[in-house]
Amino acid sequence: MSTNQVSRRDFLRVSGLAGTALCLGFYFPSSAKEAEIVNTSGVAKSEVELNAWIHIDTDGKVTIFNHRAEMGQGSFQSVPQIIAEELEVDLKDVNIVFAQGNREKYGSQITGGSSTIRGSYKNLLKLSATARIMLITIAAKKWNVPITDCYAESGQVLHKASGKKFHYGELVVDASKLEAPKEVVLKKISEYKLIRKPLHRQDTPLKTNGTAIFGLDKKLPGMLYATVERNPRLRGIVKSFDASAALKIPGVTKVFKVRMGVFNTFREGVAVVANSTWAAMQGKKALKVEWDDSGFEHINTAEIYKRQQEDLQTKEGLYLKKQGNPDDILKQEGKTIDVVYQTPYQSHSCMEPVNCVAHYQGDKVEIWGPIQAPEWVQDYISGQLGLPKEKVIVNMTFLGGGFGRKAFMDYPHEATMISKEIGAPVQVVWTREDDATQGPYRPGISYRCQGAIHNGEVTALKFRMSGQNNDHWRGGKTDQANRSTSEGFLKPYFDGIKNISFAEVQFETPIPTMWWRSVYASTNGFAYESFLDEVALAAGKDPLDLRRQYLQDERCQRLIDKMEEVSGWKKRKKNEGFGAAITECFSSTVGQIVKVSKDAGGKIKIDQVWAVMDCGWYVNPDIIRAQVEGSIVMALGAATIHEITFKDGLVEQRNFYDYKMPRITDIPPIEVHIMENEADAGGVGEPGLPAFAPALTNAIFDLTGKRIRKLPFDLSAV
Repeated sequence: MSTNQVSRRDFLRVSGLAGTALCLGFYFPSSAKEAEIVNTSGVAKSEVELNAWIHIDTDGKVTIFNHRAEMGQGSFQSVPQIIAEELEVDLKDVNIVFAQGNREKYGSQITGGSSTIRGSYKNLLKLSATARIMLITIAAKKWNVPITDCYAESGQVLHKASGKKFHYGELVVDASKLEAPKEVVLKKISEYKLIRKPLHRQDTPLKTNGTAIFGLDKKLPGMLYATVERNPRLRGIVKSFDASAALKIPGVTKVFKVRMGVFNTFREGVAVVANSTWAAMQGKKALKVEWDDSGFEHINTAEIYKRQQEDLQTKEGLYLKKQGNPDDILKQEGKTIDVVYQTPYQSHSCMEPVNCVAHYQGDKVEIWGPIQAPEWVQDYISGQLGLPKEKVIVNMTFLGGGFGRKAFMDYPHEATMISKEIGAPVQVVWTREDDATQGPYRPGISYRCQGAIHNGEVTALKFRMSGQNNDHWRGGKTDQANRSTSEGFLKPYFDGIKNISFAEVQFETPIPTMWWRSVYASTNGFAYESFLDEVALAAGKDPLDLRRQYLQDERCQRLIDKMEEVSGWKKRKKNEGFGAAITECFSSTVGQIVKVSKDAGGKIKIDQVWAVMDCGWYVNPDIIRAQVEGSIVMALGAATIHEITFKDGLVEQRNFYDYKMPRITDIPPIEVHIMENEADAGGVGEPGLPAFAPALTNAIFDLTGKRIRKLPFDLSAV
């Protein structure tokens, strides 16, 4: 597949607006979820604004614009797989091109919330089927036969009786003159030839032979390179700097102060510009900078959790959800539980460090890089520079991981300001140390969980969380509870347990925080699903039986059946520990069971992980399994190996030597099962993460009787 950046204007020009191709687009007259399909062949740009489109040329080649980023989650494979299915073409004949940032044309382009497929698959199916019907219609007219006597296959239309055939390229000129039909009949799932099949990803060869274009691969004529020494306390400003030693480094051409922003917060640093990245890095090391760190708190990790836990004991917080009266129930006689769980700050630690290319040209700026939210970049930079949004051109490349970090606007803004200062295109590269020490981070959170049990029944649950609210960085209202306070907690519990509340006890620090894979479900899931195991023990019930009792939903019941079946839950042995957890994230539910035992030295080892994913309608089972496996590996690291800590306002971790990643020898066998149903599509890239940590710690309790309420923990020391 080609990854060339093609503008909409150039694409339409080379496509041929004079009826030499069939172009179909999405039109959203009122931001509707169900798009209207329009035939844009020969339509001038000013007449209709499109979200994305299919283009079929006279050679039968199919091209579609991908308005979302590809950061390893598989949209670069899944989108063509959807199109090829209903269009009836070979997957190798579908070309996907990254679209430029443009909210007006493409709607939301933010790649996050596992939203790419679940937000667009219905429209993509309809778009593809529409193109197929139009091509069949033209073939039938040419043969003077009923449409029902024709069918499409492998990029051709065939006549059933005679065997005559046209390839799509022979039909597109006439098809381009048709009006797109308003309604089309889509295939049944049982008729799929490509969807739900484990087809190999077509971006894998590009990423192994070096032809895939990542941010660091982008080169421009006359481009310079820069690194930035940023304040290690995140919020301070430059008091003074000495660039004399840096300017003596061969290749270093300029050193100056730079200011970058994200949402409503700004940071300062000193930029070193050179004729190579290496020279810029050496110049940065030679800098001498004095910082002004006054006016904000120099935080320590121990203080963070001390304050959080004190607040949880003395404050009720802001309620997000409350049904019944859990407070009264908890005051009545009966068995109650009142415990605190704690999760750490985490770095995103994408394998590809942050980088960006920017070319400021006075009346416009063009940006290239690994970007998750192109329209946010457009909005922010146009506001900062006073440029019209259409003059901020954002080009997406492949991303070497994102996990939420690359939805920030700080690094494109920083690159833009450096380019403006030097009057030339520039590539700004963050080192691993920059990435580790500058954030943003997943917020560290403490949870107070209370429950009441009477006669073996759960009569009340009360949850309070204290941790930074990511929305506050974007100017979110501070008089409202964090909208993610209950994220990860399954909705059917509200039907089974009549007294439940979720509240946020607000907590602020100068530390920048932002979404991290599965967002708050990654921390909520650990607290809530671990606590439900404690509730099950107090109620005298098997942990899965308790969940089955209070999750009276058909899909949940089937998922629990599958969990029991694949893991052998009911055949557990005394020298084995089994733990279960079920979480919901971005419209998908994942249940996990972890099995642990002790090795010959008496240390805990993870023997097996079973994950059952219910994501509704899906595209490629291999991609789902890969995403769940990757989520579990990431969750294992966050639960047992790494955390970000602070001392005197400074981040203590700097690289992979003190923020260690799981090694291949740490990874247990993982078995992923996908539930089959025809429900609407849910997310895939993130929902596999939240259930692992509680399933693991619940398994350890089952084996040892030791309850783990604080992450990360040392698996070898349990």
